[in-house]
Amino acid sequence: MYKVSKRFLDLLISSAAFIVLLPIFIPVSIILKFTGEGEVFYFQSRIGLDAKDFKIFKFATMLKDSENLGTGIYTAKNDTRILPFGNFLRKSKINELPQIINILIGDISLVGPRPLIRRTFELYSVKDQSIISSMKPGLTGIGSVVFRNEEDILSKVDGDLESFYENHITPYKADLEKWYKQKRSFLCDLKIIFLTAWVIFFKKSELPWKLFKDLPKKNIGIQ
Repeated sequence: MYKVSKRFLDLLISSAAFIVLLPIFIPVSIILKFTGEGEVFYFQSRIGLDAKDFKIFKFATMLKDSENLGTGIYTAKNDTRILPFGNFLRKSKINELPQIINILIGDISLVGPRPLIRRTFELYSVKDQSIISSMKPGLTGIGSVVFRNEEDILSKVDGDLESFYENHITPYKADLEKWYKQKRSFLCDLKIIFLTAWVIFFKKSELPWKLFKDLPKKNIGIQ
């Protein structure tokens, strides 16, 4: 029953959102086309349900081939690979909005584990990979809410970003996604959707831990 109602909610909200957001999509697409490197969308392979690959839609915010430049797959605050207009899109989260198309197609849901590229997905243990990939990934999720300031965290790392990500961020993200696997429900999803909007405006808010008192404790490396 939950899966049926979840898909209905996905289609209902994403269809309405697509229509409402067209006045944003159109000017953003035009600006991107005539600034930066002229790319409007960025397509990237991500891990979906049952660990299958799919292409995620995003507005282009970084230099082409950015994964082979600078800090590679990890993006820190004030990363020099981020285009000027792309910086605004990332801070406002507008760059994520084209994923509404992925929801309509059925690749992702409104709420679920954050879809990762294979390289970061494989940083999880085999057991955690199995648990996380048993759920359809989401446009947002408890991991996305808690790590809304991930770029800020990475910008403060003094050392190897990949090592920090593997030893501190990945274990905590795994705990968060496993928590969601146990707690997911229609009400839980509604709370996460609300928190997603809330933390855009109040980045340092502790509200997620007040609404979900049993959330896994923060990894000391990402305080």
